[in-house]
Formats: sequence, C-alpha cells, structure tokens
Amino acid sequence: MKNFLQKPNEKIFGLRNLDRDTLIFRVLPRFLLEILRKYFRLEITGAENIPRRGPVIIAPNHSGYTGFDAFLLGHIVQEEARRVPRVLTHHFWFLTETTAIPAQKMGFTEATFENGMNALKKGNAIVLFPEGEQGNFKPTSERYQLQEFKRGFVRMALESQCPIVPAIILGAEETHINLKKLKFTKFLKGSVIPLPLNIVPLPAKWRIHFLEPIYLPYKPSAVNDSELVHEIAQDIQEKMQIAIKEELSKRGNPFL
Repeated sequence: MKNFLQKPNEKIFGLRNLDRDTLIFRVLPRFLLEILRKYFRLEITGAENIPRRGPVIIAPNHSGYTGFDAFLLGHIVQEEARRVPRVLTHHFWFLTETTAIPAQKMGFTEATFENGMNALKKGNAIVLFPEGEQGNFKPTSERYQLQEFKRGFVRMALESQCPIVPAIILGAEETHINLKKLKFTKFLKGSVIPLPLNIVPLPAKWRIHFLEPIYLPYKPSAVNDSELVHEIAQDIQEKMQIAIKEELSKRGNPFL
C-alpha cells in the first residue's frame, strides 16, 4: 500500500536539487534584486567595458548607506558580463557568525587587501569601493561628492597587473536620505555609522555606467612607490568625479 505520509516527490515540483540554502541565498536574493531593478527603473550603460575573463577590479562610487549599491552592482555584473564577482564589503558584516555566513553565501568578502588579492590571483572579478565607509555613510548634504579614495585598489591592480573598471552609480544618493555621519571615538574608534531619515527606499531612478578599463603602465614593483600609488588613486577619483558631473548634467541634476 502506498505510504501517503511520505514526502512529496520533489521532482514533481522542480525542487529535486533545490535545498534550503539555495533558496535562501540564491533564488530569493536574485528575485528581490530583479524587483529592485524594476523599482529603481535601473538603466545600465557601458557593460561592454567589463572584461569577460581574467582578474579585474570594478571600482564604483559608494552611497546610500544600506548597501543596495553593492547588491545591485554585483547582480548587474553577473547578469551583463556573465561573471560572478567577489564583492568586498564592510567588516561589520563579519563581526558575528549570524551575519558572516549569509554574507559569504551571497558572494560578499571582507574588504581586506589579502582577500582581494586572493580573488584576483584566481582570475576573479572583484567589486571594491575605493571610498569605503566614508562614501557609503556620507550625509546627503554631500551627495555625489566623492570622498578621498583609499589606495588599496591601486596596489591590488599593480600587484596583479589587472585592469580597473571605474563605475558610476547615480540614484542611490536620492534613494536613502542620511542626515549625518556619526563617528565612534571610544568603543569602535575610527568607525562611522549613518543617521538615516528613511528606511523604506525612495523610488529614485538609478543609472549605472561602466567607464573604460584603465590599464596601469607600471610593473608590480611600483606597488612600493607610495607617491605614485597616491597619484594614481587621485587621478582615478578625479576621472570618476568628472564622469559623475557629466551624467548629472544629462539629467539636469542640480546636486553639483
């Protein structure tokens, strides 16, 4: 006699190879990201500038305090370039096992020089925000004003001899309103957190534009030239700031 208490045939429901982790960390995030893509009426340009193979550093501006830009950019690189990037993110994600495990399963890696280099040595694409938390948590009064770039991404590019693809993200600045950047001086010295006005994202129109790859004409040994590294980082920051102003002018945006 057939046992009616047995589990349903998962093959019938198309779930034969679908475990809980796959559902939680792959299927649902992709579904939600597609919803966000439509909610923000996301427009993508310059995706052809992302190399389809080999190590590459994708370096975007950072804003919006929620990390939506990191989620969406990683998703777009996967959809447009058919690559699964390693997204280097804030160390707060990795302070506890509760947040670290989901972050790792969704392709996030703690933003350290060693982690970035390990990914590049394996031929991966990485997403690295040169502004760090200073850009992500800057107040809305400073929207679209790039914060000083850290130099780690330049050293990674020199040491691995890989290109840098700057990326411009417009819209995140208007999606979340940040009143102030709070600095910790006692318990978490050097860390900053935002003081948000809204939690539910505003439906601002987003645009992501990938600039042409930058191939640095220097040998790996140039990584030890701190003055050169600083100059390269400044040049890329200026290039991206000009690109942001140009994109905003096309929108008739008064923020700059």
